[in-house]
Amino acid sequence: MRRLIASDYLFDGCRFMTNHALLVEDTGEIIDIVPQGAFEPRDVFFYPGLITPGFINAHCHLELSHLKGLFSTGTGLIPFLNDVVSQRDFAQEKIDEAIQAADADMWTNGIVAVGDISNKTDSIGIKRRSNIYYYTFVECFDFLQQGSDAFLKPYLEVFESFIGLPRALVPHAPYSVSASLFESINRVNSSAHIISIHNQEVNDEDQLFISKQGGFENFYRKFGFSLDHFNPSGKTSVHYTMEHLNPDFQLLLVHNTCMSDTDIRAVMKWNINTFFVTCPNANLFIENKLPDYRHFTSCNANLCIGTDSLSSNWNLSILEEIKTILKYQSYLQLGEVLQWATSNGAKALKVDQRFGSLKSGLKPGLNWIQDIEVAGKHIRLKENARVQKII
Repeated sequence: MRRLIASDYLFDGCRFMTNHALLVEDTGEIIDIVPQGAFEPRDVFFYPGLITPGFINAHCHLELSHLKGLFSTGTGLIPFLNDVVSQRDFAQEKIDEAIQAADADMWTNGIVAVGDISNKTDSIGIKRRSNIYYYTFVECFDFLQQGSDAFLKPYLEVFESFIGLPRALVPHAPYSVSASLFESINRVNSSAHIISIHNQEVNDEDQLFISKQGGFENFYRKFGFSLDHFNPSGKTSVHYTMEHLNPDFQLLLVHNTCMSDTDIRAVMKWNINTFFVTCPNANLFIENKLPDYRHFTSCNANLCIGTDSLSSNWNLSILEEIKTILKYQSYLQLGEVLQWATSNGAKALKVDQRFGSLKSGLKPGLNWIQDIEVAGKHIRLKENARVQKII
């Protein structure tokens, strides 16, 4: 059965539309976008506010959902990493319950596709059953211990366990992946794979590569790893990634809290298929700091949005991420940030032929955002704006 769905505003993935309705199958497929005058108002299901495509969560750690509420905010990245490493082991039943609940919450919050980090196989079951599309990034690290194949083997086993599901073997971060592990990652993946890597989340990361200062050397020493062999390059950490990662991969750089416009331009010149994933609530949770998005918009960089994990966030809601961005970076407009959350995210995960836009033939999911206001030419979210999934 088909139905007509309309709102005060439709956001099609790039722009706002008025005086149109969506002709939609019960399956969620959009048949047509119909202009006013081609239908009778009484035939329309009208949702006051705004309708958007389903949201794309470009960065999540579903398997850490059981850590919700355990860690203090504002500690900084290195103490946070120490907490995760030392406290992530729980009874499997608790881990499974938390993963299932987090998946259900994301679906309720209008998220239709997720780029998800996995170090273990805990999330395989829910990913095979979920309504959400998952691209799994099996994340590797070796604490910069050059030439140690022992680190790679367990990650390859996890990678093989995800066979039949979209997945790639990826580096954790510049500060935790040796040149030899980068070589292995390049070899295991094909050019069709998508690579995700945490990038410039904290100043200590750049300090390590510029001058071998900051807190990472002591952090590794605590876990029995030495960086005596490590020689700083005098350049920021992203240059280490560019030196060792194959530029033929589509790339998601995640966090980028401390990234400069100079580094952004260098990355875009090196790999034109780079997407920059921002996780604002996680950045506030861990570091009480946000990226300066002007660095990215001035370079016409492709931005998209992630939630990170429930160990570093209060919820898994892209709408809440959007509200945070607009609250603290008021020079941005709702339309451009919605594009990050929909069509840009879909392109980043290579699912833009299914999600991210209101186009005939797609099944993007439909989100109804309530409590908006119009100020001059601009549409804004009210503080209590909320999302409800229509399809």
